[in-house]
Amino acid sequence: MTNRSSIANEAVAVIGIGCWYPDAPNPARLWENILSRRKAFRRLPEHRLPLDAYFDPDKRAPDKTYGRKAAVIDGFRFDWVGRRIPRGTFEGTDIAHWLALEVALQALDDAGYGRDTLPRERAGVIVGNTLTGEQSRSLSLRVRWPFVERAIRAAANSEGFTAAATDTLVGSTQTYFKSVFPPVDEDTLAGSLSNTIAGRICNFLDLQGGGYIVDGACASSLLAITTAANVLSSRDLDLALVGGVDISLDPFELV
Repeated sequence: MTNRSSIANEAVAVIGIGCWYPDAPNPARLWENILSRRKAFRRLPEHRLPLDAYFDPDKRAPDKTYGRKAAVIDGFRFDWVGRRIPRGTFEGTDIAHWLALEVALQALDDAGYGRDTLPRERAGVIVGNTLTGEQSRSLSLRVRWPFVERAIRAAANSEGFTAAATDTLVGSTQTYFKSVFPPVDEDTLAGSLSNTIAGRICNFLDLQGGGYIVDGACASSLLAITTAANVLSSRDLDLALVGGVDISLDPFELV
């Protein structure tokens, strides 16, 4: 979180910070981990990536990953009830949105601001992010069902299944396949886009200076900070909530 100084050289001041890293849900814990040289890397949890299906020590193996360890965030729970977020909106939105909002509120609190004391008219949000998050890619699988159905019917036909047996197989598979995904509704698209991460923070805090995402791949957070410093120095904003978010550990990222 940064604020434009009134001094002549247009220096930019950091007035509040927040974070949520593996084994570090706030800046104080992160600093403690740094001083103690604590390592957060561990075996990838099965619910994040089933290693039996994806791991292969051969780096040339197709559709596999040779990595088995990662630093993951445990225990993050977004209070959607307390934040007055509709349940459907919460469930249909990538968790990266809620993590970014929670850390933004942490930074505001560290700066001494509340929702009622912010300079809303000239405050904005800049967030570094690439590809939103893994949840948005998982949710998109539901609308890919027609392709899965065609593949099942083709395989069943090649194995000599009767039409009735094929229909039964397709029906039961469809029920199971779709049961793990929330229904597609008016929140699905907005909850899967990266640019609405910043927009969601602006909306929650009623910030009127605008919000957007910058994408510099692995340098996205640094790009966001650089962009915010330029915006503040040019006096386009008086206050900027700026940072980065990424929690992707799915096959798309790791294979």
